[in-house]
Formats: sequence, structure tokens, C-alpha cells
Amino acid sequence: MSTTADPLAALGALPGVPEAVDSVRKAVDRVYGHRVMRRRSNEITAEAALRGARGSAALAGADWALEEVRRRTDFSVDEESRTVGAALRLTAEAGQLLSIWRQSPLRVLARLHLVAAGGAGVSDELVGRPRLAGEPVNEPLIELPLPGADEVAGRLEGLSQLIIAGGSAPALVTAAVVHGELLALRPFGSYNGLVARTAGRIVMIGSGLDPKSVCPAEVGHGELGRAAYVAALEGYVSGTPEGMAAWITHCGRAVELGARESTAVCEALQRGAA
Repeated sequence: MSTTADPLAALGALPGVPEAVDSVRKAVDRVYGHRVMRRRSNEITAEAALRGARGSAALAGADWALEEVRRRTDFSVDEESRTVGAALRLTAEAGQLLSIWRQSPLRVLARLHLVAAGGAGVSDELVGRPRLAGEPVNEPLIELPLPGADEVAGRLEGLSQLIIAGGSAPALVTAAVVHGELLALRPFGSYNGLVARTAGRIVMIGSGLDPKSVCPAEVGHGELGRAAYVAALEGYVSGTPEGMAAWITHCGRAVELGARESTAVCEALQRGAA
């Protein structure tokens, strides 16, 4: 990365990234320009939240049908149901943390883990704080080398400073870096994937790119599949320009697919109202 005051801005110029940023903006604009959004945006936001939570849970190993997520009320039966419950709680929490995120991202991350792990049988002393040396991490679908606790602490602080400082990097780039960095670090003992995807969503909302949270990237990541997700993440972890660009463009495609999903919901509501 560049050593300028805004190191993320350089990522926005990597090959393929400007095109991805432009494509995402057009996809988001299409949703917000839909006539249903003008009068029923709350419904679209609620449906996007449900579908986003389902997609995020699927990436964490709990691949339930949407109607099952919609129907269920008890999310404490087993590990899969607890994962789905955590994803739903995080989605509901994301929009409440914007002002704190801009001032203290680490507080928000601690809160997100607390919300995710609530009622999930996770030991209280492991909840809401980055892991210490020797503490295990339960993130079965991400098999990349696990950074040590000291490295995690240093990189979290660096990420926090970048977010607080702000800058000119496109929202897609910032969201992708936050998402990728948290997945690479896996700072908590559990639910890191869910927390990382929620943090990316917070960036998208707070940046103004998707203020009503109707373009759930989690839907797109789920549609693109776990194998592609992990492969793209490996590019991020490599730190090479090509790998970083591949991760950012992959995240961009996921946002586009999330936007397409909400456009389809708008169309369905419009047909139902006709």
C-alpha cells in the first residue's frame, strides 16, 4: 500500500477496480431509482436484511433455505441454528452503530462479536474482545494461516486509524478492505466471518453508497459460492496488487448481485400491487 495519508486510495486505481466501482454504483442506482423504492423502501430494507443474513450464515456453514430462515423462531437448537440466529442479530444491529463506527471502529467490532455470540454458548471471557495468545479460533471454512495475537492487535489498530481518518477511497474499496482484513485476522474466537461481513455492510451504509442497506453483498457472496469466496480472500491475504484487485472486484460483483436481488424484490412487489 501507499504511504500517503490515504493508503486505501491507491487500491482504487488497481487494474479492474475503477470499472468495478463504476459497475457497483450503477447497480445500486438502479435499485434506488426503482419506483417501489420511493414508497416502500422499508419493506425492501427488511427483506434485504433477511436475505443478507441468510447469505452470510450460508458462508459460515449454515446454508438454510430462505423460507426456513423466515419461518423459524428458535435459533438455539444446534450450531447451524445458532449461526443463523447470530447472522440475523448482526444484520439488525448494523444500522445502529454508524456514529460509533466513525469514532471507534474497535468498539463496534467488540459489540458485533458480543451480539453474534449472545446466547450461543460461548464462554463470557472470550466474547467481545480480540483473542489472546494461545486461544483457539473456530472458523472452519477459512483455513488460511492464523496471525498471532500481537499481529492481530497491531493490524486492528491500523485498520481503526484508517477508518477514523477517512479518505478518498471509494466505498467499495474500503468495505472490501475492512471485510478482508477481519477475515484474514480472525480476531475473535468465533463468528469472525459474520462479523467481517457485517462490518463491510456498515461501511457501505455509512459511506452513503447504500444508505438504506438494500444491496446485501452477503447474498452475492453466497451466490458466487464459498470456493470463490475463499479463493478471492487468498488474493487479499497475498497482499499483491493482483490479489488485492481480485478481492475488491469479487466484493464488487457480490454487491451487484445483492442489488439485483433487491431489484427482483421490487419487481415482485410491483406486480403484486398491480
